Amino acid sequence: MRIGLLTEGGYPYATGEARLWCDRLVRGLPQHEFELYALSRSAEQEERGRVPLPAHVTRVLTAPLWAPADDGRSYGRRERRRFAAAFTELVRGICGADAGRFADGLYALAELAGDQGGLCAALRSETAVRAVESACRAPGSSRTVQRVQVADLLEFVDELERLLRPLSLDWYEDLREVDVCHAAAGGVAALPGLLAKRFFGVPLLVTEYGVQLRAHYLEQPAPGERPAVRALLAAFHTRLAGEIYAQADLLTPGNAHARRWQERCGAPRERLRTVYPGMEADRFAAVGEDTSCGDPDTLVWIGRIEPAKDLIALLHAFAEVRRSEPAARLRIFATSVAAGEASVQYLADCRSLAAQLFPDEAADAHAVGENPVTFEVVGAPEAPSAADAYGAGRVVVLSSVIEGFPITLVEAMFCGRATVSTDVGAVCEVIGGTGLVVPPRNPRALAEACVSLLRDPERAQRLGAAARARALELFTVEQNVEAFQESYLRLLARGPARPDGAATGVPFEQPPEARVPGRWATPTWAALPDSTLPESTPPDSTLPESTPLTSSEVSG
Repeated sequence: MRIGLLTEGGYPYATGEARLWCDRLVRGLPQHEFELYALSRSAEQEERGRVPLPAHVTRVLTAPLWAPADDGRSYGRRERRRFAAAFTELVRGICGADAGRFADGLYALAELAGDQGGLCAALRSETAVRAVESACRAPGSSRTVQRVQVADLLEFVDELERLLRPLSLDWYEDLREVDVCHAAAGGVAALPGLLAKRFFGVPLLVTEYGVQLRAHYLEQPAPGERPAVRALLAAFHTRLAGEIYAQADLLTPGNAHARRWQERCGAPRERLRTVYPGMEADRFAAVGEDTSCGDPDTLVWIGRIEPAKDLIALLHAFAEVRRSEPAARLRIFATSVAAGEASVQYLADCRSLAAQLFPDEAADAHAVGENPVTFEVVGAPEAPSAADAYGAGRVVVLSSVIEGFPITLVEAMFCGRATVSTDVGAVCEVIGGTGLVVPPRNPRALAEACVSLLRDPERAQRLGAAARARALELFTVEQNVEAFQESYLRLLARGPARPDGAATGVPFEQPPEARVPGRWATPTWAALPDSTLPESTPPDSTLPESTPLTSSEVSG
């Protein structure tokens, strides 16, 4: 089977989202051919290079979304009118309530790009700016959009050209030959697969471990970002997500939380199948199997330092814990600090609050004082790996106010740790009764749950064992790869629905030999009329074993 894997800002690059699970998926299915179609997000990502690829990755095509694009193409009068009509439909669909106009305009622009070449110059033209302005002023547009200014129009048109750049790529002659298009994310990553489904009937599978539309809404506004531009971009992502969900043959959300988002955006329930992310359990086996490791009086927090993790509430909760359990300690392990001045300042604020709430303590007059709260980094000598960090205590805490699929929580479960988590995102679905869950932004409830486990180590051990068993059953690489293997076969078994009539819809009807590269010679006997063959000799017997068949004869 040939699988076209579509990514944005990740695999096969060494950094970025979806890099790990895509690599595990490709390596876990060596019996299939993979073709990678990757959109890069930054020059830095490309400079860091790509991960080593296995031999069954037969093609890698990349395109940048970050670099200014100018293909130098200019349209004639007829093409300009065609572009204006299609682009007007697109932006009227973005600004208005009719999602059908968005889809009509999107596919019309794709057809124009296929016939005439790239759209880069046209999407940045004065025609495009005037079309956006007219759509924003039209009745039915939101009040924020109607207040659009010239600077807003120019910024939105520039961003829209970047988002629609996949329409102008030369990937589609290759994509039409794959058996399944698998988009590793929604949004722009799935756009090439959407066009391959529309024009060539290639089955489309879309996986979302983090819903792109949700991520756009949760993204912090950039300094100086204009409200009208943000509203227009949100409308574009909403329309694109709705079209992808409506057209995809199969959607595989990573959890029920993502699934609910997809259903609210119009995804048919019968096409949804939850596939949990696959993680390497072997990295945590040593800690998970050693039930005695870890300080029973230590709480562990591990993750990315950013405001959404709500470490402020965790520190206040730990102040309550210390009143009940004076020997308790809190070790905060940072896997990374989110980029941006706000996140760096947040870490500084957390350190300052910890110093105020918990002065350094010493056992006697001759000992050095220590703070019961420590800020450490995974990879340091005290915790060379994430498994060592989880093994530092018996109870792991998650205090987030915003969370998608909690990766650190699953890792703690692999380590056999009892967990106390806030009820956000997919936490309850992941825990499944093997840990304690409290409301977010409630330090008192968080403290009471932590104290209950610190005072009852046997209960903590039972919960940790149950959590490890659940994680090994649901969240391993093996179950993830098996689920996608079944999904690929299910899509292929439905048969292709190619508009050109190249296939009849019977799975495996055209054998792999029909795709041997090169031009096949037509044997001389094929040109002879049937009457020239001897009557006593069947037509097959005249064919030597070494004579190659044509592709039409193989399929016939």
